[in-house]
Amino acid sequence: MSPDRRQIAALLAAAGLSPSALASPAFAQTPPANEPPSQIGTERDRTSRITAPIYINGQGPFRFLVDTGANRSCISEVLADKLGLPEGPRVSLHTVAGQRMRSSVQISELKVGSRVQKNARVAVLPIVGEEIDGALGVDWLKGQRLVLDFKGHQMEITASRLDVTADGKVVVPARRKSGQLTIIDADLSGRQISAMIDSGAEISMGNAALRRVIGAQPRNMQVQQIELASLAGEKLVGELLYLSFLRLGGLQLGNVPVVFVEAHVFKLWGLQNVPTLILGMDLLNEFDKVHLDFGRSTVRFDLSDSARIL
Repeated sequence: MSPDRRQIAALLAAAGLSPSALASPAFAQTPPANEPPSQIGTERDRTSRITAPIYINGQGPFRFLVDTGANRSCISEVLADKLGLPEGPRVSLHTVAGQRMRSSVQISELKVGSRVQKNARVAVLPIVGEEIDGALGVDWLKGQRLVLDFKGHQMEITASRLDVTADGKVVVPARRKSGQLTIIDADLSGRQISAMIDSGAEISMGNAALRRVIGAQPRNMQVQQIELASLAGEKLVGELLYLSFLRLGGLQLGNVPVVFVEAHVFKLWGLQNVPTLILGMDLLNEFDKVHLDFGRSTVRFDLSDSARIL
């Protein structure tokens, strides 16, 4: 996971909204308890983030980013105009760079695999480039379990269930915070930290409080400046460093690259003063699967051969 394996402009999709931003949030309906699992084939964008085929009002498929770091979903201005979606009220949209007022649109039917939601209202974002049509936040996963199968190139939405650590599978406790799952059993060099799963981020990020835990860097270690950009093209500059030892429950990782930046999302989640790590796709790709259970507040990592020797 050395720097030469990723582009300097690490694209992020942190397009989450505040919990009260929308009067009628997308995907907020609670699914039936007996609804069967839904498996959806996935692809990757040019920065290796996961995208899924989405159908809107019977049209599609459209390419949406699967973004577990966003607590609300959004659609691109280009696609919203193309589909002629009726406008809704302006909403307060939080991105990695700050807070902006954005338009919203009403979707009569939005389909993800076999999951169908009616009367969904989503924010409109001026997404840079033509590769991504929107982003799916965690608002469509109320009480459910999302399985990101990196090796099998698919994702699964299924009912929440009890899970335990077994050979090659590590289950880590978490808690719900602003819609996201925050891993609570984590530490860096013996100091407790918070960790969140963000499939919309190409690279892992840390805040200033986590940077202070690391302390001074050895003189022979070169610090690299990295430019980050949101889906809307907003720019931030961070400092790339490596974490020598990180523990997530029973999972132990070493030499983890992290960009330290004062991103707006840390303040949004109330974690600006808490040592916090956002786990991006560069780290998540080291696993075969990651299971995010929003009903039981747990995260399960299925270890790949490379992850077993990290």
